Amino acid sequence: MLGTAAALAMVWSLAFGGMAGEPVSYQAAVAADAAGVEANGSAEDLDLTDEQQAFLAAEPDWRARATLYHAGGGGATGADSLGCRPVAMRTVATDPRVIPRRTRLFIRETVGMRMPDGTLHDGYWYASDTGGAVKGTKVDLFTGDGRGSMRPAMRWNTRTLTIQNAGRFEGCPPSWDAKPSEQTLLAQAATATGAH
Repeated sequence: MLGTAAALAMVWSLAFGGMAGEPVSYQAAVAADAAGVEANGSAEDLDLTDEQQAFLAAEPDWRARATLYHAGGGGATGADSLGCRPVAMRTVATDPRVIPRRTRLFIRETVGMRMPDGTLHDGYWYASDTGGAVKGTKVDLFTGDGRGSMRPAMRWNTRTLTIQNAGRFEGCPPSWDAKPSEQTLLAQAATATGAH
């Protein structure tokens, strides 16, 4: 299946082939699509904290198979199991017998994931949901509204992720718009230090 950029390149070359030069090959169109929708930055693109660097270097607390879920079309609706509104690219459904609810998670593979607004993911997720199909060492990552929201994280669907216990959190998972207060960050750091 062609990506949007590859299809556009092929239509452009067919419509304006004589004006723009040689027609674009299928391979060139696919390569242009891959380059145009770079889905992942890297840890080097972020100013990582000491905690993030330590998590990247440490042995994981869990290895869990990931799946993705979204709002709409039979996906998430309403509130998560804590009664919070699920937060895209932050909320995780877990089996609470394996990863307890209210656990702040650091998922190594998602560090540097390019978000739809162009920012890069910091690797932090929040175990605030459960699900009937989430049993054992499995996590379900909430991606947002609609099937299209899954695109940035699709590379991890049905793959095993490495997860660190980054401490506990109170309340609901933070939205991307809200920056945690310095007091909250210090409390989370103290909790994380005591947890290891």
